[in-house]
Amino acid sequence: MKKYENFKAALKNLGDIYAYEEPYGNVEIAGMVGLYEICFEQAWKAMKELLENSGYAESATGSPRTILKTAYKAGMIDDEELWLNALVSRNNVAHAYNEVIAMDIIHQTKSRYHDMFIQLSQRIEKDWM
Repeated sequence: MKKYENFKAALKNLGDIYAYEEPYGNVEIAGMVGLYEICFEQAWKAMKELLENSGYAESATGSPRTILKTAYKAGMIDDEELWLNALVSRNNVAHAYNEVIAMDIIHQTKSRYHDMFIQLSQRIEKDWM
């Protein structure tokens, strides 16, 4: 499953954010936000592929929000609200030139999103492969 392999590689790279501590430089901020965005993109695309392969018609739309809601209904993810918050953060990446937004993405990634991605990976390995 190519999309899942891409997600696992992105998740491995995302773990590098823990090597950095505040105060962050501009390049570090941009890099950490970028790692988050890549991991989120690969996560929902992996979910989409797995849901399609399992016959979930809703997954054909291609909308990340629809994929997250379908993944929750299918038991692939446990916390729909957290994933929808992560989607908002991903949508805010375009505004990461704003330090407040960028720092929020980094803090959320370190405190919540990284673990969320790990749980997804474990669930996929256990129940979807």
